[in-house]
Amino acid sequence: MNYDQLWSKVLEDIRCLVNSLIYNTYFSCTKLYKLEGNEATIVVPYDIYREHLTRFYLNDIVNCLQKETNQIYDINFILEDEINSKEEVSTPIVEKDDLEIKPKIEYKYSSNLNKNYNFDNFVVGNSNRLAHATALAVAQAPGQLYNPLFLYGSSGLGKTHLMQAIGNYIEENSDKKVLYVSSEQFTDDYTQMCRDSEYTEFFKNKYRSIDVLIIDDIQYLAARQKTQEEFFHTFNVLHHDNKQIIISSDRSPNDLKLLEDRLNSRFGWGVMMDIFPPDLDLRKNILRKKIQANNLLPQIDDDVIDYIAANVSNDVRGLEGAINRLMAVSFMMSYDHITLPIAVDALKTMINKGTTEKNNILKIQKVVADTYKISVDDLKSKKRSAVVAGPRHIAMYLSRELLNESYERIGLEFGGKDHSTVMSSCNKIQEEINNNIELKNKIDEIKKNIV
Repeated sequence: MNYDQLWSKVLEDIRCLVNSLIYNTYFSCTKLYKLEGNEATIVVPYDIYREHLTRFYLNDIVNCLQKETNQIYDINFILEDEINSKEEVSTPIVEKDDLEIKPKIEYKYSSNLNKNYNFDNFVVGNSNRLAHATALAVAQAPGQLYNPLFLYGSSGLGKTHLMQAIGNYIEENSDKKVLYVSSEQFTDDYTQMCRDSEYTEFFKNKYRSIDVLIIDDIQYLAARQKTQEEFFHTFNVLHHDNKQIIISSDRSPNDLKLLEDRLNSRFGWGVMMDIFPPDLDLRKNILRKKIQANNLLPQIDDDVIDYIAANVSNDVRGLEGAINRLMAVSFMMSYDHITLPIAVDALKTMINKGTTEKNNILKIQKVVADTYKISVDDLKSKKRSAVVAGPRHIAMYLSRELLNESYERIGLEFGGKDHSTVMSSCNKIQEEINNNIELKNKIDEIKKNIV
């Protein structure tokens, strides 16, 4: 039996003694290097593994090895670098004074947090309320609730703001160490460690001596197998020690097809929280918050806010871009009052009125409301009278049929309705269309006005 076969049997025995987390973290990456006399040499990837295995699992290893070999061995843990140095041959003898001492790469702690991101200036609405509440709970009890916290949603919806708000809150209210990095930075650090063994200690100090790891845009690790493996081990070490892990992605873990299954399964240990695009009311509040936060802005009419909110609906960055554009125009033209005509002209390169309103939920709401002589606010209200409920069902149905929007998103745009309510409304209209030719003709007429 060779060393690999023997060690495979020993690991199977150990697997029966420890839980899967401990096994995957500390044992799966080890291998038997050699048996010599009464000493067994085992290879581990980092010093932290040697320390942890020696302290907590040494007897288990001795017993399992004895079971397979009928011999008691003293265990010696060794790193790959140490093996390489031992196997060097005919190393020339040099005087101590002649040695070139390579400067040690020291890690100086920095959280990398942007202090401008906090909970106070995060605008809360129906589309992000649950994510905000969950983030605040994590900030107040890091490592105790929802670990890991996985935030996902399209770019520009506030994931980074929430993640950094958590980090800033923890730093301000405790002595815990927080690290915020992008997945690209993690990859760069790992690549540097692979190229230069002197970087190993730096990497460990940076990513494993902290209390909170915040990593942004995890989807960029999808095509990097080696980096994923290193993140997997880092994740396990931190999670085992009850350190908080916060992750963001532009899609749900189930949609990250190139991420390893074992990583996806660990994301499921905590809570996965999606953030939807902001609804109309939230877009207006975000614009008002941005205006209030910038004392240089001139007076801006409410219909300007309505205009921007109605036509820039994809993400928060688009809203901020529109306000920044108005700031620039007001400064260059010395405007102290921005009216709707000024805004329309200033934003014409950003907003194509003829296309951005076409076939969106707000457009459908307006056409349906005009058809039935009610207001858009009525459609978004909690009124249950037939005068309002019927048109509301139709507007929801058309939003689903024409735009293929999710039930959740439609519900947000209709005053925060539950997705099951939207689904029921859509099914109700579909059934009525099949049996009511008059309603079918009415809806066809509405469609012509929308398109």
